[in-house]
Amino acid sequence: MSEQNTDKYTQVIEASAVTTSDEAVAAAVQKILDEHFAENNTKEVHTFLFNTIDLTTLKSTDSPSSVARFTQSVNDFEERFPSLPNVAAICVYPNFAGVVRAVLEVSSVKVACVSGAFPSSQSFEEVKIAETSLAVANGADEIDIVLNLGYFLDKDYESLADEITEQKEATRDGRLKVILETGALKTARNIRDASILALYSGADFLKTSTGKEYPGASLEACYIMALCIKEYFEKTGVRVGFKAAGGVSTTEDAVKYYTIIKEVLGQEWLTNEYFRLGASRLANTLLSDIAGYPVQHF
Repeated sequence: MSEQNTDKYTQVIEASAVTTSDEAVAAAVQKILDEHFAENNTKEVHTFLFNTIDLTTLKSTDSPSSVARFTQSVNDFEERFPSLPNVAAICVYPNFAGVVRAVLEVSSVKVACVSGAFPSSQSFEEVKIAETSLAVANGADEIDIVLNLGYFLDKDYESLADEITEQKEATRDGRLKVILETGALKTARNIRDASILALYSGADFLKTSTGKEYPGASLEACYIMALCIKEYFEKTGVRVGFKAAGGVSTTEDAVKYYTIIKEVLGQEWLTNEYFRLGASRLANTLLSDIAGYPVQHF
């Protein structure tokens, strides 16, 4: 990597005013929740949160028939719960994009695919780009990739940024969610630096985690990522979304993430265009709390 490019990436990181103090982040998160959680823990917010879910199946046992049934449950939701908004997207492995596209009848629900050698991001760049291109060609509206942690830890920021940019181009008119794998990054400084690199490389969303090898989403990571998104918007005018994924399984968890995004980023981010929850178990939990009785629709 050239010294000029090293300076370019390092300079944009060093220009950030986002805190790198783990203690300050933890205190800020607790203060927000103490002051605002209760006011957001309402049926109206629960209903909104259901509409932000990327309903996800990422199993080794997924098959065309199982994914078709999974998709049909989203179609059936419209008839069973006509007064409620549907989920935001169905998220599957890239080889199932065509299945979801063929079965899905709800125009408001997007087709999302993990890609780029998910969840490790360990493969040839050409393979990652081809996988993304094929997913889009088969009907994916959104692509979720993992930031290359090896490049990040080696401080090879140019290769990291180039790879994200190439994946962004491969999504064509779709939206690219970049997963930071915050459980592996661990510290506020690492999460901040990775967020900045992803943002300036063309990410349409910052996403916390894969939910696979490392600890999933955390409220502290959410807070740092939200600050980076806010700073980026103030500098560029480009609005980037946030997605929490990995371990967000209770209504209380979901409301906490909502509360942080609302307080840090504001009302403009409280739409499923800019706020998502990646979950499989959460859908039925939220539905049950909204309905007031146990629901096992998905």
